[in-house]
Amino acid sequence: MMPNLLGSRGSRKRRMPLGEAFQLLLQEEQNRLLDMDQVAKLAVQRTEQMGIVFLDEIDKIAGRESGGHGPMVSREGVQRDLLPIIEGTTVNTKYGMVRTDHVLFIGAGAFHVAKPADLIPELQGRFPIRVELESLGRADFVRILTEPQNALVKQYQNLLATEGLEVIYTPDAVEEIATMAVELNSTAENIGARRLHTIMEKVMEDISFEASDLEHAQVRIDSDYVRRKVQGIVRDGDLSKYIL
Repeated sequence: MMPNLLGSRGSRKRRMPLGEAFQLLLQEEQNRLLDMDQVAKLAVQRTEQMGIVFLDEIDKIAGRESGGHGPMVSREGVQRDLLPIIEGTTVNTKYGMVRTDHVLFIGAGAFHVAKPADLIPELQGRFPIRVELESLGRADFVRILTEPQNALVKQYQNLLATEGLEVIYTPDAVEEIATMAVELNSTAENIGARRLHTIMEKVMEDISFEASDLEHAQVRIDSDYVRRKVQGIVRDGDLSKYIL
């Protein structure tokens, strides 16, 4: 009765196959061998000495105070809140106090509208090394479409395989998709590899819709097919703003 009175659930029995029980018992015994106090102490030490903090979208807070009101004041306030953390302070966590003096802070942003000089001088001084990245090229898009384990081309092939449809992308089709991504990024807003999602969706639109009717079939996508599906939108700049 006592566990129930104190709000504790107590122990309970579980039935499972012998293989699963072995893994569960092994995990419990491994956890008993760990000194969690020592693990937390080591984690704090490694965080202080080898920690890396990545601050993305930092261009969204770039701005100086103008007239004492408006969004620029709010952005400058966020910068001043970040300043003590970046320059070195002590942060209270559930594992203890963590000093950020030796933590490496990396800021990143797409400075198309704002520029790094719009940050307050104190924050600029905390990011002394500046690196400018180059836009993705045609070869980069080809690698993104083919090399990763979860590349877009493989995702569509595996997705449509569940419908019994085999999709084959020829090498020239992948290169054509990459070429159109570069062209659209250069003529419209440069959104990087995100452009591949919209182009692939347009290329696969009809096939995805008809996949259930093409069971146990094989579809071959080449450069001509890609051009036929996407070229009209690429040429129409006004239309590409809304579709691609």
